[in-house]
Amino acid sequence: MTGGSRGIGRAVVLGLGRLGAEVVINYRGNQAAAEATLQQLLAEGGRGRLCPFDIAQEGQVEEAVKKIVDQNKKIDILVNNAGVTSDNLLVRLKGEDWDHVLGVNLRGTAHCTKAVCRVMIRERYGRIVNMTSVVGQIGNAGQSAYAASKAGIIGFTKAMARELASRGITVNAVAPGFIDTEMTAKLPAKLQEEFLHSIPLGRFGTCEDVADAVSFLVGRGAGYITGQVINVNGGLFM
Repeated sequence: MTGGSRGIGRAVVLGLGRLGAEVVINYRGNQAAAEATLQQLLAEGGRGRLCPFDIAQEGQVEEAVKKIVDQNKKIDILVNNAGVTSDNLLVRLKGEDWDHVLGVNLRGTAHCTKAVCRVMIRERYGRIVNMTSVVGQIGNAGQSAYAASKAGIIGFTKAMARELASRGITVNAVAPGFIDTEMTAKLPAKLQEEFLHSIPLGRFGTCEDVADAVSFLVGRGAGYITGQVINVNGGLFM
């Protein structure tokens, strides 16, 4: 589980724990938040441990996955949730900011999938869920890098679903809409209000709404679902 320290990631960690999974919680910088997530997971009777590494660094990913497999022998589920944004109009966006967003969101997802799917192929079983966004489907002014990375994840998901289907591995994506998280809270109040008026269900989503979709996709009931994008957006995009 990448990016599992807070927000949607924390909700997904707890949801996987309730399914009985032993959750390896990845994070990069916020150790305190990651430890709080782990303690909450354990308090609910779940099993898990922390595993800090930078998903944008392929060497760190490969090393972390090797350690996980050495300890657990296999990996059944991968949730690629870690993500960053650097919002600005394209004409003002620095090249290094563009590279950072694409490096973490898209290349990081590819690094983790590449490393983990080798293990899943051997076992001929796996469930991979990639976190995309409604912004990758409809775009958003001032978020060109984020939108490009999330749109790329949708294409990547479909390609990997075709590559891995014959090995019993499903690959799907979840596309949250406007979810009440720290990241979306940073958006201007006027923009938040505009989004609220455009959501048919008339409310912002919760992290648990997204986590429930992930839990479904990795569960027994979704064994015949692959290459799909599950929209969790209250009808913002149909």
